[in-house]
Amino acid sequence: MTVISMTVNGKQVSGEVESRTLLVQFLRETLRLTGTHVGCDTSQCGCCVVHVDGRSIKSCTALAVACDGSNVTTIEGLAQGDKLHPMQEAFRENHGLQCGFCTPGMIMTAVDIVQRKGTHLDEHTIREELEGNICRCTGYHNIVKAIAAGAEVMGSQK
Repeated sequence: MTVISMTVNGKQVSGEVESRTLLVQFLRETLRLTGTHVGCDTSQCGCCVVHVDGRSIKSCTALAVACDGSNVTTIEGLAQGDKLHPMQEAFRENHGLQCGFCTPGMIMTAVDIVQRKGTHLDEHTIREELEGNICRCTGYHNIVKAIAAGAEVMGSQK
């Protein structure tokens, strides 16, 4: 067992893990942050996307020990108290979810897209960037609409 420490959603945390423990397991099972979902265990669906040191990763393929000392943001860390992050609000307003299972990963990916590509995103770019995220319920139309709307709001808040 190895003791690891990291900052998760702005709070310093530590825990004892086996060397094979995945980051998603550490977040869900040790820290009880269950907003990050496990959908496939093969890094294909994107339900487990979190930000590590400002970049999105699929936490089902990252070892927790490899994230020792990192700054991790999960879906629970986006909102500011009761005020939703603009991307969360955009998903709510634009009906960018159905069952909601993929939504945390979609939102975390969307925030990363905006951070990398800017706030004026066209449909083609959004769809291309979502390639690693699977929604089994929708045709992605409202997800794309939500990301574009969220990006615009994020841009206006800078």
